[in-house]
Amino acid sequence: MIDFNEYICNGEPGKQEKASAWKTAIGLQSVAGLLPSEYLQDTLVKHIEGDISIDEVKALIDEYYQSKTVRTPHDKDTEEADKVSVNITQILNEKSFTYSVTGFTSIHRRLFEGIFKSAGKIRDYDITKKEWVLRGDTVLYVNTEDLHKAIEYDLEQEKNFSYKGLSWDEITEHIAKFVSNLWQKYPFGEGNTRTMAVFIIKYLRSIGFDVKNELFAEHSWYFRNALVRANYRNVHKNIEPDMSFLILFLRNLMMGEHNELRNRYMVVNLPSK
Repeated sequence: MIDFNEYICNGEPGKQEKASAWKTAIGLQSVAGLLPSEYLQDTLVKHIEGDISIDEVKALIDEYYQSKTVRTPHDKDTEEADKVSVNITQILNEKSFTYSVTGFTSIHRRLFEGIFKSAGKIRDYDITKKEWVLRGDTVLYVNTEDLHKAIEYDLEQEKNFSYKGLSWDEITEHIAKFVSNLWQKYPFGEGNTRTMAVFIIKYLRSIGFDVKNELFAEHSWYFRNALVRANYRNVHKNIEPDMSFLILFLRNLMMGEHNELRNRYMVVNLPSK
């Protein structure tokens, strides 16, 4: 695996930005249990070094998979990891951002076009997902009938919210609630956490935060599990939604703190020692 940190710490500014985006893009694939190909790793170095553009990377990756005469089940996963990593890198390195339902769904479409048939489309079926951190239970996600209006409501509420005069603690807690509520809609059949991570990075930058991508690369599973815990309630088991894990992640992301981020701390009803 490439030493992205060497570029991030010691590279020129342009190379730092590219390396940071690539590190995040590849790291986020672990949420889906995916690993990139060696071919992508060789190719992305040329992009970081400035020898080829991101569009040329995309073309080379497309050509690489089109030229494969023999396909294995593993190739499908690797192709997803490679192509989505390229797309994430491209979006993270862009300066533009559209804050709307259309902009939000557009990120999903751009990440997964050619990978998922439903890329960019809000799901039209209800879902449940067994979660390791919940010991096999699921978060209750918004039903399809209310989904579009619910996303629209969350975005509108955040757009009209004023951060003026708030302390850093209050700002972080508010953003945690916004992120948690939006993720709980789970608008897409697949790729929600990767879409959410890209959206949040872009959004926070758009309102003035100097967000470092790498935290998502190094703690993508923690980010997802923290969202799960922030949205899970089981009165029978004496479990209430817990925002504290997501707040720790966001304090590291937005304020440069170094809070310990451990997935095992989030597992519900841990047995006593």
